[in-house]
Amino acid sequence: MLTTDVSPATLFRSVSDPEARSTVLFDEVDTTFGPKAAGNEDLRGLINSGHRRSGVVLRCVGDGNTQTVQRFPVYAALAMGGLGDLPDTIMSRSVIIRMRRRAPNEKVEPFRERVHAAQGHALRKRLAAWADSVRDKLQDIWPELPEGISDRPADVWKPLLAVADAAGGHWPARARAACVKLVTAARANDKGSVGIRLLTDLRDIFGPAERMLTSDLLGKLAELDDAPWADLDGKPIVARALARMLGDYVTADGEPIKPRNIKTGPKSVAKGYYVSDLADAWTRYCQPAPEAPATTASSAASQVRALFPVAVADAAPTPATEQSIAR
Repeated sequence: MLTTDVSPATLFRSVSDPEARSTVLFDEVDTTFGPKAAGNEDLRGLINSGHRRSGVVLRCVGDGNTQTVQRFPVYAALAMGGLGDLPDTIMSRSVIIRMRRRAPNEKVEPFRERVHAAQGHALRKRLAAWADSVRDKLQDIWPELPEGISDRPADVWKPLLAVADAAGGHWPARARAACVKLVTAARANDKGSVGIRLLTDLRDIFGPAERMLTSDLLGKLAELDDAPWADLDGKPIVARALARMLGDYVTADGEPIKPRNIKTGPKSVAKGYYVSDLADAWTRYCQPAPEAPATTASSAASQVRALFPVAVADAAPTPATEQSIAR
């Protein structure tokens, strides 16, 4: 089912039919979720629910007093294409492939629907027949994940890696190489949130320092060429905004991060921030810094006080290349 515009009701009724469950290609999705769009929270929630096989939406069906609550299963294969990023909750549930315009020296065969649609249908039938032959075999398979792939990326990639293992040959190795490359690329380019970007930039600015004045931090943030801090809502970031954004995160003791007094002279103090207050948030929210100095990101791990016993896996490396939008 190809669409560039769809209502939530149309989408969930289209994919909830068990006899004709559609694979959805949602093109020009930036017009639905882009910065100039209205948000479309109902549609976003529906797409998020369809991420798992157990996903359903509940609706009242019927007239007047005869209405009953009906469950509509919304699990379906979904690919989205568009400009820019989607809402974070959709991106985190997706395999992200950044696309680039073809270069003048790159040649491809033109797509002709009259010719290539038939080839696509034949390929689909072959894949469906193969899937039926291995379906029972894959029900309880737990494929081995590459090092550093965990949490939601692991949920997204487990079925794909299981299919690759069933295909055999070069597919298991190729699938895991693609998994690592695409997940690390998505992480490196992930804006995540402005707050996480702020934490990451502050970690880089602090370097080996144990504390820094707010005035110095604001100046260095504004100097970052590829960061939003010099033009945050039309003006450079100020101390009040910095304190408000960092207040959303907590120290290792569970207290909101706040500016504290730093002695600047025999009888003078100024507000600033301490690494000891930021270290826990850096470790929990920021991607590991490449070759991080032992006094900052590396030592931050030792300062984390877990709320519950946890096992911490080694993180994947953080370089980046391309990305786009698909699930």
